[in-house]
Amino acid sequence: MRILLVEDEPTLRAQLREVLQAAAYAVDEADNGRDAHFLGDTETFDAVVLDLGLPVLDGLTVLKRWRDAGRTMPVLILTARDNWSEKVAGIDAGADDYLTKPFHWEELLARLRALIRRAAGQASPVLRCGDVQLDTRSGRVTLGGQPVVLTSHEFKVLDYLMHRPGAVVSRGELTEHIYAQDFDRDSNTIEVFVGRLRKKLPPGLIETVRGLGYRLVVA
Repeated sequence: MRILLVEDEPTLRAQLREVLQAAAYAVDEADNGRDAHFLGDTETFDAVVLDLGLPVLDGLTVLKRWRDAGRTMPVLILTARDNWSEKVAGIDAGADDYLTKPFHWEELLARLRALIRRAAGQASPVLRCGDVQLDTRSGRVTLGGQPVVLTSHEFKVLDYLMHRPGAVVSRGELTEHIYAQDFDRDSNTIEVFVGRLRKKLPPGLIETVRGLGYRLVVA
């Protein structure tokens, strides 16, 4: 899953980036509203963490422009403590949730997981497809109750597919969602990761739809 992190305070941004990457998210960053608006308008993200007090262009304006342009990615806004009017304005502008500074990393990750699940139409934090289970809270994958050891990129591919069971997902879409913008993207590597996953998961679970991409088969 790919996250856009928008925060102008360098230390907090670095801490947030580290926490998000440790949780297996691909992270793009912006430290001002102008760059944030451009990235959110031109790139594909599974969620956005958006501070409202930004230089050049404030976060509320950025959010309104995204929504006016039809951009629907979930947005979690960061607000100052007890600034209730800022929270209300953010929600009215199209934010999906808010978090008050200072906050605990665990709460940030939990809220992001919930936003991404809801956007994909998933209710439970444990995603299931047949005997395969993926716990979005722990990043643990099991097959028939037994742990499945995956590399970081294998996990990211499976995580994205399990959020969209039964849907056809192209290699290009997977590439956009598991790599940050500055990563050396190569859609051919997706084939490698899918091939490795197939060796670790039940036969036929990940189906190739010729000319279109891959589909997680729902029994």
